[in-house]
Amino acid sequence: MSGSTAFKMRLVHLDFKGAPPKVSYLSEIFPLFRALGANGLLIEYEDMFPYEGHLSLLRASNAYSPSEVTEILRLAKLSELEVVPLVQTFGHMEFVLKHSVFSHLREVALFPNTLNPHEAESLALVSAMIDQVLGLHEGARWLHIGCDEVYYLGEGEASKRWLRQEQNSQAKLCLSHIWAVASHVLSLHPSTTPLVWDDMLRDIPQDQLAASGVPQLVEPVLWDYSADLDVHGKVLLMEKYRESGFPRLWAASAFKGATGASQALPPVQHHLRNHAQWLQVVGSGPADTLQGIILTGWQRYDHFSVLCELLPVGIPSLAACLQLLLCGGFAEDAKGRVENLLGVSSPEAGDTVSDIHALVTQVSLHLCSSVDALLERNRYVTGWFSPYHRRRKLIHPVMLQHIQPEALSLLGRWGMLVQQLEAALQRIFFPDAVEEWLEENVHPSMQRLQGLLQDLGEAAPLPLPLPSSPGKDTGQDP
Repeated sequence: MSGSTAFKMRLVHLDFKGAPPKVSYLSEIFPLFRALGANGLLIEYEDMFPYEGHLSLLRASNAYSPSEVTEILRLAKLSELEVVPLVQTFGHMEFVLKHSVFSHLREVALFPNTLNPHEAESLALVSAMIDQVLGLHEGARWLHIGCDEVYYLGEGEASKRWLRQEQNSQAKLCLSHIWAVASHVLSLHPSTTPLVWDDMLRDIPQDQLAASGVPQLVEPVLWDYSADLDVHGKVLLMEKYRESGFPRLWAASAFKGATGASQALPPVQHHLRNHAQWLQVVGSGPADTLQGIILTGWQRYDHFSVLCELLPVGIPSLAACLQLLLCGGFAEDAKGRVENLLGVSSPEAGDTVSDIHALVTQVSLHLCSSVDALLERNRYVTGWFSPYHRRRKLIHPVMLQHIQPEALSLLGRWGMLVQQLEAALQRIFFPDAVEEWLEENVHPSMQRLQGLLQDLGEAAPLPLPLPSSPGKDTGQDP
């Protein structure tokens, strides 16, 4: 089965909870997404959505305005990309529950990630969020309501009391909240179908899923980002979901943001294998069951984690993965199309995709290692300007001549490159994202180098001992 017939919907996930791009950059990449084979977007706004009224405190300081959201949707439509908005409604609620005004709605008082499903105010809160988002996405065929990784569900005091009652279980608690949220969506927005991540459903018995009423309301998104996913296990899971009553299912892969919270460069081969495995799943499972695939590109693992691979850096991986899905593999025809569209010799190289891709590659592969080489493996530094010497500002004048020119040269080379990178980042991202990425990935190594040069500048030459006179060993003057 070729990739193009396997997944009629191919959505690129935009995760705006970290390093959200300026709208001007989206205007550049949406046509590229379409050319590469995407026909839709899953947009996870999080705190970048322009919430209003009592929800306005959820907005980030640089949140998109309503007119900017409208412009994003216009640009997507121009590139024939169908937009599916995502609103977290159960787990991953940190951007909401971190605020003191909503903290009483936490499942566990100490942790802001999971919503307390027992409080009527909880459903009212996520319903208001949904209504505002769909108010700017009129006509959306799907709305993703999240519901993944609902950590600590059942551990709140209200849940513990509820679970002590006969016939109650964590699975029932989870399903009842999904049912309530999905029912709200369909009652007020009957033409919009809710999607949910499937991880909280996987271990629930088939008969319980069927009896919950949830399969008639939502379409699960089976997500797995591994390079060696269990194809047979996924097929069995699809069959279980179908027999539980879910009429349609989705898949979710990853083109970046799934191999390490602080990953700077996506391992393209890992992501290609992940997509190849998903093609095996769709080729082995029930026909016409998976109606689409979401190529996720996570920007943070959660609201409080560091940034992982920036979107421009993930474009070569995305291009390769989309072409693999379209062509049924990543042979010469798919590789050639990626090369033509991006102007690169391989997805791993990507040196001409963008300034950011090339510069981030240089920084990630060589900045830290070059500074390490000077500070930890240069024989003049380790032998004559050790931490002991640096603390006491002592150095042999000859060694100053060996160390200082090399350190200045290294700082100058990296300083120029970092200036170029900062300018490229500023063109695409808001100042806080630029600051965060540089502080995490550049400043530590640059500060080590600057610290070495500062210590060299302050070091006093070590006084040389006077030679003893012949025959004298008392150390006294002759």
